[in-house]
Amino acid sequence: MKTKLNLITACLAGLACCAPFAASATTKKAPSPAPSASASASPKATAAPKTKATPAPTTAPDAHTTTDASKARAIPFHGMISAVDHRAKTFTIAGKEHSRVFKVTDKTVMTKAGAPATIKDAVANEEARGSYWKVTDGTLEAKTVKLGPKTDAEKAADEKHKTKKAEKEKTDAEAAPSATPKP
Repeated sequence: MKTKLNLITACLAGLACCAPFAASATTKKAPSPAPSASASASPKATAAPKTKATPAPTTAPDAHTTTDASKARAIPFHGMISAVDHRAKTFTIAGKEHSRVFKVTDKTVMTKAGAPATIKDAVANEEARGSYWKVTDGTLEAKTVKLGPKTDAEKAADEKHKTKKAEKEKTDAEAAPSATPKP
């Protein structure tokens, strides 16, 4: 009798844990796939062997693919500006593997040496850091951009943050029990 009760309890607990996942899976709809180039090709081109199509994603886009601040968290960036397009209001930061192009919008907060700035203040071979959102169409929309080297206030804030972090790690290490068993 006791084992049956434990079995029933375990089943109910498992069901309760899986219910939110099942409910969210039924409410999400996968986006319809874009038509491929072969879909509009001539009948002669369709004689090629058919390959298995890649399945459409079954989950919603990740949390970083929106500009809604309540739904996403901005992604940090830093680097040297390699190109600026004042007309398109974009700047490029070259990376080791690939470059990233950031779009400046009306929502973007830009500063240079602590003072407000615009895209016209951005120049190539200048240091830039900030945060951005990845929009659903794939563009990178800048949320905040700080141009130029860090100011003295930013350096002081970084040092203060580092010392607080080191103190916290030290107190956590002292409070944690020893991993080696005592005889």
